[in-house]
Formats: sequence, structure tokens, C-alpha cells
Amino acid sequence: MSDITIRRKHGKSPSDARTAAEHMASELKEEFDLNFAWDGDVLHFKRPGVSGELTLDAQEVVLSIRLKFFLAPLKPSIEREVHKFFDENFQA
Repeated sequence: MSDITIRRKHGKSPSDARTAAEHMASELKEEFDLNFAWDGDVLHFKRPGVSGELTLDAQEVVLSIRLKFFLAPLKPSIEREVHKFFDENFQA
């Protein structure tokens, strides 16, 4: 399994950070048929071959993604897309 972990400071209120996370999850659901659910401040997501969590706190967002072996070659492109999303939605 291949793991991706990205930490990013954000300058958002807790409600705005959650809204940004919801926006990301909705786009991923539509584009990749990804299922997600909140458990407190942790957004869990899953689809065949991929699972992970996005954790929010007052100052930081942490994304942890686990890729199954067959998706490991896509790790660099997935990381680029995540950084792009964070640049657009979770600026410090």
C-alpha cells in the first residue's frame, strides 16, 4: 500500500474549513464515485482502491490517503492534485 500525508495550515474559521472540505468531498464523489462521511472533525472517505481521512482543527488540515498497490503509480499525480486543491481552498 502507498500512503500520502499532507499537512497544511489554514486561516479559515472552523465552519469555513468544514465547508471547503465538504466542497472537496462533493467534487471527489461526483468525479470518482467516492463515498464520504463525517465523524466529528474527521471526514472519512473510501472507494475501491483508496481510503483516507481529512482531519480539521482550528489551524491545520491534515489529509491522509491510502492507495492500494494497483494505484501506487498514480501517487505523484494524486499528490499534485491535492496540493492544487489545498492552494485553492486552504490558504493560510
